[in-house]
Amino acid sequence: MRLRTPLLAALAVLCLPLLSSAQLMQPKSQFTRADSLRGSLSPLRTCYDIKYYHLDVKLDIDQRALSGSNLFRFTATQDFNRLQFDLFANLSVDKVVYKGQSVPFTREANAVFVTFPQTIKAGSTDEFTVFYSGKPTVAERAPWDGGLVFTKDSNGKPWVATACQGVGASIWWPTKDHQADEVDSMLISVTVPKGLKDVLNGRLRKVTQLKGGLTRFDWAVRNPINNYDVAMNVGDYTHFADSYAGEKGKLTLDYWVLTENLAKAKTQFGANVKPMLKSIEYWFGPYPFYEDGYKLVDAPHLGMEHQSAVAYGNKYLNGYLGHDRSATGWGLKWDFIIIHESGHEWFGNNITSKDIADMWIHEGFTCYSEALFTESQFGKQAGQEYLHGQRRNIQNDQPIIGPYGVNKEGSGDMYDKGSNVLNMVRTIINDDAKWRQILRGLGQTFYHQTVTTEQIVGYINQQSGLNLTPVFDQYLRYRSLPTLELRQEKGQLLGRWVANADNFNVPIRMRVRGSEYKLVPLTTKFQPIELPGATKDNIDIDTFNYYIGVLVD
Repeated sequence: MRLRTPLLAALAVLCLPLLSSAQLMQPKSQFTRADSLRGSLSPLRTCYDIKYYHLDVKLDIDQRALSGSNLFRFTATQDFNRLQFDLFANLSVDKVVYKGQSVPFTREANAVFVTFPQTIKAGSTDEFTVFYSGKPTVAERAPWDGGLVFTKDSNGKPWVATACQGVGASIWWPTKDHQADEVDSMLISVTVPKGLKDVLNGRLRKVTQLKGGLTRFDWAVRNPINNYDVAMNVGDYTHFADSYAGEKGKLTLDYWVLTENLAKAKTQFGANVKPMLKSIEYWFGPYPFYEDGYKLVDAPHLGMEHQSAVAYGNKYLNGYLGHDRSATGWGLKWDFIIIHESGHEWFGNNITSKDIADMWIHEGFTCYSEALFTESQFGKQAGQEYLHGQRRNIQNDQPIIGPYGVNKEGSGDMYDKGSNVLNMVRTIINDDAKWRQILRGLGQTFYHQTVTTEQIVGYINQQSGLNLTPVFDQYLRYRSLPTLELRQEKGQLLGRWVANADNFNVPIRMRVRGSEYKLVPLTTKFQPIELPGATKDNIDIDTFNYYIGVLVD
C-alpha cells in the first residue's frame, strides 16, 4: 500500500470519448540496464530457487548505519557457477563466503554477481553468506519512498522502521530482489541498543542480552514471504495480545505499540481487527499465515502490509487519517489502515504478483476488500455505495498494468479502478454465492504462490464459465473506459460497445425506467436492445455498478 492521497478530483463518467489504440497503450519510456537488472528474471536469477534466509543485522541508530550478514540457502534449478543477488550500491558488500572461503564478486548498479569455484549442479541444495555494512537510504516520505525511517517518539526515545515496497528490499539488506521468488522460511535477527525492542515478521523465538548494552531479537517466519514484506520495527514498544477463533482454529493476535499509545490501541484495535478477520475470511478464505500469527505494529509512517507484522500509523483514527476516501460516509466507520493493510495478507502476501507490473492483483483486490468489509458490516448497498465513491479517486491517466521486466508499476488506478472492475465482474456473473466461491478459490488455488494477470483472469473465467478476458483487458491494459453507444432508428433502440479490447462482448444491466433491471447482451456492433418499449428517453443504464462511458445519439 502506497496510496498517495485520499482525496482526488472526481472524473465525469458520461460521454467519455475513446482515444486511439496507440494513445491508450503504455507510453514508451526509456529504461536503463540497471532497471532490467532489477526487474528482469535473467538466467543469473532463475538458476537458483531461494529456500531459506538468515538475515542477521546490527542497527547503529546514532550513525544511522547497518552491518551484518545474510545466509542464502537455495536449490539449483540448473547447472551454474555464477548468480546475481541484489544490494543497493550505497551499501558495501564486505565479502561473500562459500564453504568457508571468500569468493569473487563484481557489482553493477545495485546488482551483485558471484562466481563460484566449481559448477553447482541442478537439483543440489547449497548456500553462501553475504557480509555487508554501510548507511542505508533514509526514507523522507515513507511509505511512498523506500528506506529506513529514523525518528523519535514523544518521549524522545528512538523509533526506527523500514518500508521498501516498490524500490525493493535490497535498499537495506542483501537478497534476491524479485517478487517471483519468495523464500520458503526465514530467521531474522536484529541487534539494537538495550532498552529498545525490535518487532519483526513471524514469531519471536529468542531475546539475547549481549555485551556493550545491546539486545538481539530472533524472529522466525515459517511461511513463504516476499522480500519487501520483511520489516524491522525498533522502539519503546509495549505488547498486548488476544486471539481469534478463525476458520483454521485459534489465530494469535499480537499488538506492539508505543507505550504512550497503549490505551488508544486497545480501543481501536479491539473495534476493528476481529470484525476485519471475520469479514475477509468469509470472502477470501482463511487467514493465510496462522503459523506466523497476526500482528499490528506502531509505525512512524502511515502503514504497510508487512506480512504477519502489519505496520500501523493511522493515528488511531477511523477513515484514512480521519478522511473518507469514498466521500460517502461509510469510510469513516472503520480504520482504513487496519482494513486495507490487513487485506493485503490475502492479496499481496499470500497471492503475490510475479512482476511488479501486475501490482493490480495486490491493490485492486485489497481495495475491493474495503467495500466487502463495508458490506459485511452495513449491508450490500453500503458496500456498493462505498465502491461507487471510490471512483472519485480514479484518474484514467495510463494503463493499470505496467511494463514488464523493469520493476515498473502501472497507474495508481490499480487501487480504485481495480476494485470497481472486480465489482463489475461480480455484477456480470450475477451470482453472489458463485462470486464468493471464486474469491475464496483464488486464495486456495494460488495459496502462497506468485502469479500473473493471465493466471488470475484465467481462473475467474474457468470458474464463472464466462470469457471475462476482454473486460480485464479493457480496464487493465488501456486507460480509457469502454463506452456504451445508444441510438434510435425507426422506433428501435440500438446499442453497441466502443472499446479497445478485442471481443468486448459484455452484458450490461438495463431497464425501462420504473421496471426491473435485466442483463442485456451487447457486442461492438449495433444491435436491438431487447427490452420492450425501450427508447433513448426512458432507458436506465446501471452506471452505478458499471464503470463506463455512455453516449446517446
